[in-house]
Parts: sequence; structure tokens; C-alpha cells
Amino acid sequence: VLGTGGASLAVNYVLKKLGAGEIVGISRNGENNYQNLDKHGDAQVIVNTTPVGMYPNNGLSPLSLNGFSALLGVLDVVYNPLRTALCLEAERRGVPAMSGLRMLVSQARRSAELFMDTQIPDERVEEVYQTLAHTMGNIVLVGMPGSGKTTIGTALARELGRTFIDADDALVERAGMDIPAYFAAYGEPAFRDLETQVLADLGKKSGCIIATGGGCVLREENYDLLHQNGWIFWIQREIDQLPTDGRPLSRTSNLSEMYRKREPHYARFADGIIRNHGAVEMAVRGIKEKLV
Repeated sequence: VLGTGGASLAVNYVLKKLGAGEIVGISRNGENNYQNLDKHGDAQVIVNTTPVGMYPNNGLSPLSLNGFSALLGVLDVVYNPLRTALCLEAERRGVPAMSGLRMLVSQARRSAELFMDTQIPDERVEEVYQTLAHTMGNIVLVGMPGSGKTTIGTALARELGRTFIDADDALVERAGMDIPAYFAAYGEPAFRDLETQVLADLGKKSGCIIATGGGCVLREENYDLLHQNGWIFWIQREIDQLPTDGRPLSRTSNLSEMYRKREPHYARFADGIIRNHGAVEMAVRGIKEKLV
């Protein structure tokens, strides 16, 4: 158990009730601290009760999971972002992980019961959790340039009453010039650096629809930035239907070859696939259905 504050007291109480064999508290000082974590490589469950990694300090983690070979689960009581850096690392290692959002909802439930002298059924907790998770989570669209991300994202935002953000527009605003001009002046590596900076800011937002640039998936670090607080949908469209105007790489590259190189990255990022081969409304409906 990482941390020694109020949340850790509640966590320790529950772990004892559940019959944990040994509970080790980790603090910055004392016998068990962050400098001698190697003594506890046999830990089966890690619970973070510190605010490390909480918005706006996304991307930070209180520890690395290296060396915890017996790990069966991770709980991070932080609930914003939905997936902290600690949870994302557990996910990459195939270890079940959960944020603190359910704990937050359960606290609210118990408070409501006490204040209102009533009983709230367990299923209501799950219902509220799902509502909050979908309200807080971003919907992120990836795909080839011209696949329809902006059109679909705008329509989806209008239907759901959410804010739509085009990552390319945010990048142009930060760069102070359009994308073809930036490419010509600084080249693709500098463009990708700037793109990652923009995605780091956008990924912290909640409840937005975000359309990304077609090549953002080429950098693995962008996955955590986009996935930490959202669901990623890969918008697919036939290669011969992709427009190239205003897209420097599309104009100068073989689109089929570009797609071949990017396809495994799109698949790696995607929580769901939406085929944009008909009316925009069909794609919007497909995303909404996958979010249920």
C-alpha cells in the first residue's frame, strides 16, 4: 500500500477484512520506503493511495512495476485520469488494474445513505460508475488522413453535446503556421515532436471528441497520452477515397504504402474499429453502440 494518508487507512481496513496475509505500507521515510521496494518483489497486489499521477500531473507514477513478478492486480485510488500511468503500465504487462472511480462512487453512495437515511442497491453503484466513466472519457478518433475523422467527430460531438477538438487545428495554432508550411520549414521529426506536445495537453481533457492527425500512431508514447482518459476508435476508409489536399505526406507518398506501414499501429491503438464507407450517421451510430 503506497501512502500513509486517510485513503490508506480505509484501504488497510478493507484488506484486513478480506484476509490479506501481510500488508506492507510504503512511505517516503521509515523502514519500508521507495528506496527499498526490492524487498517486496513478492507483492501480489499494489494499491496507490497517494495523489501521484493525478490531474494535472498526468503521466507520473509512484513506482515502476519492474521486479514485481508475483503481481495479480493494481488499484490506483486516483480517478482523474481514468487510467493513470501506473494503471497503464499494469495494462501493458497484462495485470488487471482499476482506477479509483468506483471507490469515489461507493463513497458517494455511503454518504447519501447516511444523509438521506436510505439504502442504495449495489447495481446503482455500477450504473453511476458507467455513466461517470463515459461522461469523463474522451472519444479519440485515429485513422489515415482524409478518412473522415473531423467530419465524424463534429457530427458525434453535436449529437452527444460534447466539445469537438481537431488536434491538427490545435497544432497549427501552437505552431503559428499551417502544417504544410511547418513541414517545409522544420521537417517531419520536428512536426512529430510538436504533435506529441499537443496530444499531451489534449489527452488530459475530459468528455471531449478528439480527431487526431493520421500519423500520430507512429509514436508509441502517444498511445498513453490518448488512452489515459479515453476510448480510441480507428476510422477506416478505402484508400482510393482518401483526399490529399492540404496533406503534405499524402501528396508526396504512396498512400497504399503509407497505409501498410501504419496499419499495425492503428490496430495497436484502437479500442474499436469504425468503417466509414457510407453516411456519416452510420459511423456515428457505430461509435455510440460500441460505447454502450
